[in-house]
This record gives sequence, C-alpha cells and structure tokens, in this order.
Amino acid sequence: MAALPDFLDSSRPDVPDLAVSRGVTPFFLPDLPVRGRLVRLGPLAAALLTRHEHPPAVRRLLGEALALAASLASALKFTGSFSVQARGDGAVSMLLADCTDVGALRGYARLDEGKLAALLAGGEEVTAKRLLGEGYLALTVDFGGAKEPSQGIVALEGESLAQMAGHYFETSEQLASRVFLACGETEAGWRASALVLEKVAGAGGVGAGVSEAEGEEAWRTACILADTITQAELLDDALLPERVLYRLFHGEGVAVDRPRALAYGCRCSRARLAAVLEGFSRDDLDHMSVDGDIVMTCEFCNYDFRFARDGVGGRDA
Repeated sequence: MAALPDFLDSSRPDVPDLAVSRGVTPFFLPDLPVRGRLVRLGPLAAALLTRHEHPPAVRRLLGEALALAASLASALKFTGSFSVQARGDGAVSMLLADCTDVGALRGYARLDEGKLAALLAGGEEVTAKRLLGEGYLALTVDFGGAKEPSQGIVALEGESLAQMAGHYFETSEQLASRVFLACGETEAGWRASALVLEKVAGAGGVGAGVSEAEGEEAWRTACILADTITQAELLDDALLPERVLYRLFHGEGVAVDRPRALAYGCRCSRARLAAVLEGFSRDDLDHMSVDGDIVMTCEFCNYDFRFARDGVGGRDA
C-alpha cells in the first residue's frame, strides 16, 4: 500500500494522553464584586515542562506562563486559543504559552544559550525580568480564522511574571486584579499553579447592589486575604482547591463554581508541518535539506519530523 501523502497525514508523535479534570476552579465571593480562578496543573506541569532539558529557572518561568494562560483563558467565552507571549532581549528571547477554549495547554521557551549561561553563572537571583530583559508582553485571543485575533501589548514591567501580568491589566485592560503564580519541583515532580483575583462591576452580576465604597472595601479585604497564600499551598497536590479557597476566604463566604479540565495540548502533525514547508521556495527547501531530508522540530513537544526533500514541492521563488 502506498504511503499516505504528508498533507493528508494527521499523525503526531507519541505524547502524553494526559488530562487534569479539576485543573481550573472558578470561585466568587457572593454579594461582593470579587471573582477569580485557582489553577492547578498537577502532573500536567511535569509532562509539559520536561519535554525540553531546560534549567530549573527556565522551567519555573515557563510553568508560571502555562498556569497564567490557563487561568486567563478559562475566564473568556471564545472558540480558538488564548496565548501569553513575552519577547525580550534577555536569555529567554521568547516565552509562549497557549490554552484553547477546551483547555488544551502547551508552551515553550526560546533561549539564547550564551546569555543564559552568563546569567546562571552570575550568582544573582534569576528573576523573570532578568531572564526576559527588556521587551513586551502580549495577550492574544486567536479565533481560528473566524475573525481577526484580538491582542493587547504592554512593556515588560516588574521583576516577576505575576507583576508583569498585573501591569498588563492595570494599563491595558484597566481592570483591578491580583495575580499569584507558582512553579517548582516537588516530591511529586514539577508542579505549577495560579491564583487570579478580579474586581468586577456590580451592575447586573456579582456584587450587584453593593455601593462603590463597599465594593472597594471588599476588594481591599480580598486582596489582603489572598496575599497570605503560600507557594507550598499553591503547589501541594494533596491540598484540594476548595480547601485552599476556604482557608483564604471563608470569612467572606466563598463559593466555588464548576471546575474545568486542562489537558496536554500540543497540536503538531505531519500535515500541519507539511503545509508550512510548502510555503517555502524551492531554493529555500534545497538549503534546508540535509542528505535528502528536511527535519522540522515542533518547539512545543520537542519532536523531530522528517520529510523527504523530493516529497515537498515548495513554491516558485
């Protein structure tokens, strides 16, 4: 039987078939203009972060980005994918995490190996700012061709990714929010988590009937309570999300909404990459070919796809 043409071959590498059924736990404070999400990637963090041999500091940054993307995507009503992207002139030249409307999560970090080695050898604390350098943070909703993507961009401000995200909401969305991110290697493996708190308008929704002054006071109280969250609490699989939220906000009568699942979400396939190759000129394809083959690596799952050069047409120069 003849081999299936690449443009029809939807096969993909053997990647983890992994889902976390309670990855995102939405919550709100009844009768107060405060809502949020608690994200726990659980074993999904380890599956995503160990696809590349990154040093721990880079894995922590990528894990935080994945948790942030999941927390923000789950707050939107859309069809497509939501991405968190940071570009800078530092050791991590690009940081990308995206989550689809159904919770499929993926991400990668593009490194400048020379800058990274110098940074790690410096002996100073390796913060997100030091890894990324000067650049910008972009949050994008891609509707999959149904309409033009929606994107907001701000400069990278703050030492941590959580502070950078907070700056985005303050300047771009003009939304009062608090973002807490955590990622680290635990006894159970790599874990990542996020707690996002938002102040919402009271009219017709959460906090309806609360005066402006009461709403401001409720928001300040919620932020003070959220500030007591610890990295250990965020990353502990044995500590159920409901337990964490009760510990933080039980005095405010916290209510939990229906949890949402997250899953390993690399969407690479031979057909997708074959379509990319067909966009190159024949001369470019010839230069990409080594011993008659072209190798394309999926940056998300770190898998090499091999294409025979004579099987890829390309376009006229």
